[in-house]
Amino acid sequence: MFDMHRMVDTTSCQWLHLLLLGLLWFKTQGVYVPITYVPSAVARGAVCLDGSPPAYHWDRGYGTGINSWLIQLEGGGWCNNVTSCLVRKNTHLGSSKRMVKRIPFSGILNNKHQFNPDFYNWNRVKVRYCDGSSFTGDVAAVNPVTNLHFRGARVWLAVMEDLLAKGMRNAENAVLSGCSAGGLASILHCDSFRALLPMGTKVKCLSDAGYFINAMDVSGGHYIEAFFNQLVATHGSAKNLLPSCTSRMRPGLCFFPEYMAQQIQTPLFIINAAYDSWQIRNILAPGIADPHGYWESCKLDIKNCLPSQIKTMQDFRLQFLVALLRLGKSSSRGMFIDSCYAHCQTEMQGLWLMPDSPLLNKTSIAKAVGDWFYDRNPFQKIDCAYPCNPTCHNRIYEQPAHHYPNF
Repeated sequence: MFDMHRMVDTTSCQWLHLLLLGLLWFKTQGVYVPITYVPSAVARGAVCLDGSPPAYHWDRGYGTGINSWLIQLEGGGWCNNVTSCLVRKNTHLGSSKRMVKRIPFSGILNNKHQFNPDFYNWNRVKVRYCDGSSFTGDVAAVNPVTNLHFRGARVWLAVMEDLLAKGMRNAENAVLSGCSAGGLASILHCDSFRALLPMGTKVKCLSDAGYFINAMDVSGGHYIEAFFNQLVATHGSAKNLLPSCTSRMRPGLCFFPEYMAQQIQTPLFIINAAYDSWQIRNILAPGIADPHGYWESCKLDIKNCLPSQIKTMQDFRLQFLVALLRLGKSSSRGMFIDSCYAHCQTEMQGLWLMPDSPLLNKTSIAKAVGDWFYDRNPFQKIDCAYPCNPTCHNRIYEQPAHHYPNF
């Protein structure tokens, strides 16, 4: 017999559940932080692709965290030639004029103890990314036709100097962090960040989804290697990459962490999915290597992948682990390599620290990073192969993968 009361009760419970989830999501978003421009940087040529000033968002530290600083470098891929940089110039990834004025701080930037216990009351800074070169470019000349400014290295220094003047020079603790292209930048700038701070400062670096590897694509080509070669040439990045690497190999290769991260002296924590969804979509199976779209459905959702594609991805994981092992052993290094189909896991609250966050060795990313920074407990864990980890949040995309690195 149809029970109207039971249906109403069930519907009410569902609405209550959705409401509670919504409230929890709202609580985890932390505070919305206004943008700060650095107009004084323009005179020094430290500008975005379109010539606009650099920018960042800063939520001030308080209490025990007043002299601790967490710098998070925004991600957003790269542009490798004039054509792609012209497109980028008209977006928030190429112009501070296009950036929203306030952004939410969550995950590693959250200002609530329960969601970010080790860094919640630090000075937390999100540095906006508008140069397309992971803050490495520096070409003095500006073509009057395109009006493109390749000045990422100057942007990096201008923002750091602005923050030093606002109190970072008194830092007792400091972390340089970043996601994706920002995660790569946090490796590339790790030692120079430490050099900016006083000798007694406890400084460490964190790279989230920034360990891009030089792998062949599914067509047997070297798409990402060619892309990085073009990027470095276009932005004039060679002089701002590690000399210990560029003295041994082509500058474009020195954009890959596997060839240069071993030279980093500052303690470094690497967070990466062994099946990084960005790398699967843009390095292993970029559109240009898959003209018939054989990989499109698989790239949207790993559950759509055929057994042959899973085998190819398992081979990619092994290549990733080999590239990771090139770092050599270091007791100061941290490592959280899960087997999720994901990209960037520190900025999203659900991945950083929530009851159902991804775990390795029964440990969340937030706890692993906090324990490592404060020397409470070292953490160097590599997950078993997909699909062994039930705590994974595997990424599902709604749109077909773009042919070019774009986020």
